[in-house]
Amino acid sequence: MSLFDIVSKNILKQIPEDSFKLEKDIQNLIETNLKEMFNLEFIRSEFTIKNNRIDTLAYNSESKSFIIIEYKRERNFSVIDQGYAYLSLLINNKAEFIVEYNERLNQSLKRGEIDWSQTRIIFVAPSFTDHQKQAINFKDMPFELWEIKKFKNRIVSIEQIKKSKTTESIKTFGGISKELSEVTKTIKVYTEEDHMNYGSEFVKELYKTFKNAILNIGNMEITPFHSYIAFKSKTNIIDIEIQRNALKFWINMKKNFLDDPKHIMRDVSNIGRFGNGDYELKITNDENIEYIMSLVKQSYLKNKN
Repeated sequence: MSLFDIVSKNILKQIPEDSFKLEKDIQNLIETNLKEMFNLEFIRSEFTIKNNRIDTLAYNSESKSFIIIEYKRERNFSVIDQGYAYLSLLINNKAEFIVEYNERLNQSLKRGEIDWSQTRIIFVAPSFTDHQKQAINFKDMPFELWEIKKFKNRIVSIEQIKKSKTTESIKTFGGISKELSEVTKTIKVYTEEDHMNYGSEFVKELYKTFKNAILNIGNMEITPFHSYIAFKSKTNIIDIEIQRNALKFWINMKKNFLDDPKHIMRDVSNIGRFGNGDYELKITNDENIEYIMSLVKQSYLKNKN
């Protein structure tokens, strides 16, 4: 990635890239800004268990799962071997992770409240090799690669290495180890296709219609979770659950902050729900799509920055 400074009208000057002197410098920067960068709760640094050291232990309150973050300055390491070793460590020591969370954050999280299937490993490094990028290119690989770069004028960029569209499973990879086999029984990477399989053919088409309309509102990413598909900018804009004969929407706005003159949204501020926000709507057709998009746009304008 190249960054430029506008030094005068239509004149650009490239900003030189700096380097992180130590791996710890990357770690300190991420941990200090964990909420801002990844929307995660920080639990602790240098968490050691069974003679294994985890650089950063974090928690995703949306997916209700633990996140392990590892930092690398060098490029010679195996994403698959290290990633599955960390996941195996967590799966076989669940109680210790819960205790650490409760003691550090003064909470009373219980085992049944955690979605272990959505545990993830995040690797952060200044760069990754092509081999490492290809290594995560399976639809069910629970690892994320993030490249972080520092520039001379105190600018930092961080960007996720996206997987290419693939339908191949890591389970089809030859010679699966016992450790990998154990992890894949617990960890699940959810996809849009997983959710769409719940719906009838009509509902699948209905979802595609609303999906296209939502993405036309602005720059959003689609992130499937266990119970819904999230459309995110900086945070969730709208969450969608695909049911057999309907779609269920949750618009991420607090009660009394959504302008809904037709009063089609249901107030769910005081009841349990899967998605984010205090407004819920069940949809069985696209008759009100323009009006519904006007509501979604309010959430986008509120939550995009």
